[in-house]
Amino acid sequence: MTPAELAAQLPKGSVFSECDDSQLADLLSIGTLQTTKANEEILRQGDEGTSLILVLDGVVRVSMVTPNGREIILDYAEAGAVLGEIAVLDDQPRTASAIAMWAGRLLRISRTHFFGFIERHPKVAIRLLREMARRLRESDMTIESDRAFTTGPRLARYLKRLTDQKVHGTRLTRDLSQSELGSFVGISRENINRQLAAWASEGVIELTQGKIRIIDPDYLTQIAEAAD
Repeated sequence: MTPAELAAQLPKGSVFSECDDSQLADLLSIGTLQTTKANEEILRQGDEGTSLILVLDGVVRVSMVTPNGREIILDYAEAGAVLGEIAVLDDQPRTASAIAMWAGRLLRISRTHFFGFIERHPKVAIRLLREMARRLRESDMTIESDRAFTTGPRLARYLKRLTDQKVHGTRLTRDLSQSELGSFVGISRENINRQLAAWASEGVIELTQGKIRIIDPDYLTQIAEAAD
């Protein structure tokens, strides 16, 4: 892969998107390009954080298992996303697992090589901090949503979170089932199905072969902002 090809894979706003060709060449020189298969585990919760990954193609499902055995889906990471950086930075076990939803590519960078890259290009560290701050703010909003909103507004907020920040626009990441959406939102599958069916009948969304398409994003925003 060339620096120009790597640049083409990075959407605006991603940690490495503002790197010039020489910086991207440096990144490629220290990373290992890997292909992923559907359902392949690329990071495992509890493992030592010896490396981080940069997603190049495909979608990666990020989740964690709570002490009581419940799985919580944290995000669906697409091209440009950096994963595994927390364990790399604090030298503690990984906080979450990451599984490729289908075939794709990633660049894996060891802790030692990444620290060297940051020393050579300190502005990347600032962008990484900005991305981590965004995730923390998003987590705070999730906690707020859990405490302050009922099923409809909570689901609407999560739907917007999944679609507003994704390159596929208003179409959810493919192969996202309603039960998986329930794991992400923290609402039972029955309530998810009931709410989605109601929105479909009202013309807010469209349900086609297990996929969800937002038809009226403005109305969904109104629902998302409706407090108890």
